[in-house]
Amino acid sequence: MAPSKVLAGARVVLPTGTVDDGRVIVDGTRIADTAPPRAEVLDLSGLWVVPGFVDIHNHGGGGASFTGGTAEDVLKGVETHRLHGTTTVVASAVTGDLDFLARHAGLLAELAQQGDIAGIHFEGPFISPCRKGAHDEQLLRDPDPAEVRKLIDAARGHAKMLTLATELPGGLDSVRLLAEHGVIAAVGHTDATYEQTLQAIDAGATVATHLFNAMPPLGHRAPGPITALLEDERITVELINDGTHLHPAALQLAFHHAGAARVAFITDAMDAAGFGDGRYLLGPMEVEVADGVARLVEGGSIAGSTLTLDRAFKRAVTVDGLAVEDVVAAISANPARLLGLGDRVGSLEPGKDADLVVLDAAFDLVGVMRRGEWVVDPQLG
Repeated sequence: MAPSKVLAGARVVLPTGTVDDGRVIVDGTRIADTAPPRAEVLDLSGLWVVPGFVDIHNHGGGGASFTGGTAEDVLKGVETHRLHGTTTVVASAVTGDLDFLARHAGLLAELAQQGDIAGIHFEGPFISPCRKGAHDEQLLRDPDPAEVRKLIDAARGHAKMLTLATELPGGLDSVRLLAEHGVIAAVGHTDATYEQTLQAIDAGATVATHLFNAMPPLGHRAPGPITALLEDERITVELINDGTHLHPAALQLAFHHAGAARVAFITDAMDAAGFGDGRYLLGPMEVEVADGVARLVEGGSIAGSTLTLDRAFKRAVTVDGLAVEDVVAAISANPARLLGLGDRVGSLEPGKDADLVVLDAAFDLVGVMRRGEWVVDPQLG
C-alpha cells in the first residue's frame, strides 16, 4: 500500500466550495479526515486539486477501441484517458450486429467486474436513421424490448446506459424496461418531436445523449427534443465541450437553462483521442481524423471526438468563462451520481476513493491520482 500523503497548500474544490490553502489527506486508497503519523507532506502551493473526472460516454483512446477491441485494447484506452484525468470511465459501444454487441458486452463486463471500467453504455443500434451520425444505417433497428433485454443480460449487471430514439416503435416500452432494470435510458440520435420527448421522459428517460448533436435543431414553432430535454428537471444533459461539436453560445444556453447540477461533460472520444490524426474505424465505419477533428470518410459526418476531459475542463474555464465549481460538478460529481457511484467518487470527501486531479494556475493538468496511487506525479513534471 502506498504511504499516506497530505496534499497541502493547493486551492481545493470541495462540495461546499473552494478552499484556499487547503489540504487533502490520502490514507491508502481513500481520502481521510485526519492525517496518520509519518504521512508524507506534498506542497502543492499555487495549484488546484479537483476530483478525478468521470466520463459516462467514451468509445476509446490511445489508438484503441472500446467498441470492438480486445481486453488489452480497452485497457490501453482506459490508461490513455487516466493520463488526462479521467479516473472513472464507462466504455461505450457503437451500433453493431446485435449478437456481436452481446458477445462484446461479456468482455466489457469482465473488465467492469475487475474495476477497470465503471460499466457499459450501448449507443445504438436502436437509433433513428434520420439522425444516425457515424452509425451504420444497415445495422439500425427499432427498439424491441426483447432485444434491449438481451444486451442488458449480456452485460451481467454492468449495463449503465443505453441510448435510443424513443419515438421509434417499441421505444417507450424499452425506456420503461431500462428503468425497471436500473439502466439509464438516454434520448439520443433521435428525430423526436417535443411532445414525443416529453413522453419518453415520463416513461423514465433521464439523460440527453450529447445534447444538440444528432437531433432536430431548436425551432420556434417546432421546439423539438432540445427544449424538452433542457426544461425538464429529471434530465441530465451531456455536452461535448471541444469547440467543434458545440458553439460556445449553445453551451452557455444549456448551462443557463439546465443549471450546473444537470450537465455532464463527456468526451464521446474515439480511438484517436490522445493518439493523433489518421485513419481509424469507429465500429464498422471508416473515420478520417484531421487537425483533431474526426469525420466519416464517406459523408463527412462528425464521428465522435478526440477530446480528453482535461481539455474540456480547461476550455470550460478559460474560454467559456464557467466557474471552476460548476465545471467540477459537470465533470465529476454529476456523472458520478448518474452512475450510482456518488458514494465512492466524484468529490473530495473522507471515505471516498482518493481519485483526484492536480491543475496548474492555467488549468493545465500536472497530476492525476487514482485510488491513492499517482498516475501522473506532479513532482516529476
